Amino acid sequence: QMVQPPNYALYQNFPNPFNPTTEIRFALKDNSQVDLAIFNIKGQRIKQLVNHSMDYGYHKAVWNGVDSNGKRVGSGIYFYILNVKSDKESYREIKKMIMVK
Repeated sequence: QMVQPPNYALYQNFPNPFNPTTEIRFALKDNSQVDLAIFNIKGQRIKQLVNHSMDYGYHKAVWNGVDSNGKRVGSGIYFYILNVKSDKESYREIKKMIMVK
């Protein structure tokens, strides 16, 4: 039996700072189309973690510090952005994380 969260939510990644891997958890209150991506400080999308429909509930995605070309990223600040669309509403949240070498 899946728990239905009361709201959409994006949680702080853990561990943070991280090297080389971090876990990003999020909550979906309805079945939704989910887009979760990592951006660099210049606002460029460097890695797509999730881009498909998901059932309501609590979910997690793991980022291994590698960009979409398979290259390890450098130390610094990164942002992860969750965009969600359900039949009823949309939700967007941004959080910051730090990669340390």
